Amino acid sequence: MVTKTEEAQVNRLENQVDNGGGGDWEYLCLVRKLKLRRSDKVLKHGLSILNEPKKRSSLGPDEWTLYEQVAVAAMDCQCLDVAKDCIKILQKKFPESKRVGRLEAMLLEAKGSWAEAEKAYTSLLEDNPFDQVIHKRRAAMAKAQGNISGAIEWLNKYLEIFMADNDAWRELAEIYVSLQMFKQAAFCYEELILSQPMTPLYHLAYADVLYTLGGLENLQTAKKYFASTIDLTGGKNTRALLGICLCTFAIGQLTKGRNKEDKENSDLQSLVATALEKDYKQRAPTKLSLLSSTLKSLKLSS
Repeated sequence: MVTKTEEAQVNRLENQVDNGGGGDWEYLCLVRKLKLRRSDKVLKHGLSILNEPKKRSSLGPDEWTLYEQVAVAAMDCQCLDVAKDCIKILQKKFPESKRVGRLEAMLLEAKGSWAEAEKAYTSLLEDNPFDQVIHKRRAAMAKAQGNISGAIEWLNKYLEIFMADNDAWRELAEIYVSLQMFKQAAFCYEELILSQPMTPLYHLAYADVLYTLGGLENLQTAKKYFASTIDLTGGKNTRALLGICLCTFAIGQLTKGRNKEDKENSDLQSLVATALEKDYKQRAPTKLSLLSSTLKSLKLSS
């Protein structure tokens, strides 16, 4: 995931380049390094370098990396003629390259030639069964065609090989949520939390899924993960604060006063309600009355 510092650096460089302040190559390198998808900018500034022989030759071997970067950006922007021209140049330089072959398959995919693209990907995987990009492209291609079950199948096969790919786990989780397959989504978020325990986004998403599943055990666990989100964000996550309110109310409805932790819950309710009211006063004072009525309906405010 991109940090706030890295994002600020990219935005600063992008603004500088857009305003004619130079730094085109540095910007393109940073976008590539952080694996960002700013395709319109990459296409514009990449072509500005490639179309000037002096600038292009000054790159040395990185010239071919830029051709590849611009080709992918052009496909994203549906500038398929530009992508085709870049790939032709790369084919001439690297006639037997599997990496260029992958770009050719991606171009077929961008054109909507699904069967031809699938055939090309299958052929490439026969030569290199552990090509991560191709495995991901097959899942993306299935999703693009509306074949969600196929996308799930490809992602699960991919994750059997590349279990440490957090982006793939997150994509799979989001697909499961969209299909209301919450137990499967919960498993994906558990994997993400194990891999990156200090990322509050995963704690929050996991808590949301558990709350949606319902049931006393899930609600109690959801409450803990909403609390860990608050801890990881320094108490600044409004969604997690509201999540604790909802979990507390739902647990109270299920236990009907039989909960041994009622006193502790009461103290937590008060703290959360106070934190929410303070947050709304600072950031959305016009919504404060709505918050107060909501908290009263949940019996969290007098």
